Amino acid sequence: MSRSYLVPGFRVTDHTAAVPLDHADPAGPTIEVFAREVVATDRQHDDLPWLVFLQGGPGAKSPRPASGAGDSWLAAAARHHRVLLLDQRGTGRSTPISARTVAGVSGLGQSDADLAAYLRLFRADSIVADCEALRQQVAGGERWYTLGQSYGGFCTMTYLSEAPEGLLGCYVTGGLPGLTATADDVYARTFPRMAAKNAAFYRRYPDDAAAVRRVADHLDAEDVRLPDGDRLTARRLRVLGNAFGMSDGYERLHWLLDDVWHGDLLSDGFLHQVMALTGFVDTPLFALQEYTYGGPGSGPTGWAAQRALERRPAFAADADPLLLTGETMFPWMFDDLAALRPFRGAAELLASYDDWPPLYDLDRLADNEVPVSAVVYHDDMYVDAGLSLDTATRVGNVRAWVTNEYEHDGLRADPDRLLSRLRDRLHGPA
Repeated sequence: MSRSYLVPGFRVTDHTAAVPLDHADPAGPTIEVFAREVVATDRQHDDLPWLVFLQGGPGAKSPRPASGAGDSWLAAAARHHRVLLLDQRGTGRSTPISARTVAGVSGLGQSDADLAAYLRLFRADSIVADCEALRQQVAGGERWYTLGQSYGGFCTMTYLSEAPEGLLGCYVTGGLPGLTATADDVYARTFPRMAAKNAAFYRRYPDDAAAVRRVADHLDAEDVRLPDGDRLTARRLRVLGNAFGMSDGYERLHWLLDDVWHGDLLSDGFLHQVMALTGFVDTPLFALQEYTYGGPGSGPTGWAAQRALERRPAFAADADPLLLTGETMFPWMFDDLAALRPFRGAAELLASYDDWPPLYDLDRLADNEVPVSAVVYHDDMYVDAGLSLDTATRVGNVRAWVTNEYEHDGLRADPDRLLSRLRDRLHGPA
């Protein structure tokens, strides 16, 4: 099913396809997968190569095109490609997963075990199989390019492991995963980077250390409720540090703290913004992300971020200054957050699960012939540069550009230069 319409500068066509919930059981239940085809209006009749965008996250929907004007990455990409913006399964319009929707999924029982089994089918291997189905149905079976942002780069490595025959080439922005890294390996590297980002934030805005501590102490002493009824706690406040990995993250938090008080009470505007920034209302898969590190022989992930936090006194709740946390998910979230409470039992089962199939075929990746052009952000808070560079040496035909010019959102911050340089490294200068 598809329909077309115009957005300024773009011809847009929406596509919806039915795919197996479990690709290993093609005759079983199906879900819908949605993708949006975008092409520059002045090139809509040209024979352009396809490029499928693999969104970061996990658990975030694909971006929505706003305008063909300006310097957005989509405008830059659409000058050379027919772009397919994929809502990965469980996100956006692709049979979304949320507290409200999981209870109504056809054929899904109400037990935690049923939900955990359902969620296990939403990892990168299933996303790649969905892409292959769309390649046949939407692109007529043509081989295509991928652009993998962050977690989309993880999916790219799975794509190269499972279906490289569908690919002409791959671009990766801040998303080369550690191919053999366990969840413990990942968080052992994550926390020192988060500490460094906190230190940089407090150097830039020295008064904000006292501001953060004052809010946290207030939350410890008072029962403060967010607009949705959840209690705002100091540990939930600390989740705001997730913004530190973006180019404007320090400023976003600084200005959030700028008008935090209304007399002796936290302001309504502050509470509303914190609720939206830390609620995971439409991104429960993001909160469940530790299971993306499960693999054969890795053992249960077992709340690796929580273990890593407890081993680091600098991140203690009474430490001075109070350090904020980043892309780290903790079991308390599934008690404290209304949008995550329905997933509490399933989250525990996923954390204890140890029979994960492989997401990466190391031998096939070593022999890879599909050209891959990747940018590795040296100071990336979310994806460790050391693990990324190790992967670049393990995967055939990868050209990696290492830079400290950008944070994790380099694709958004400087799309023309970034994509031009990646394209030149893939094909050679035009």
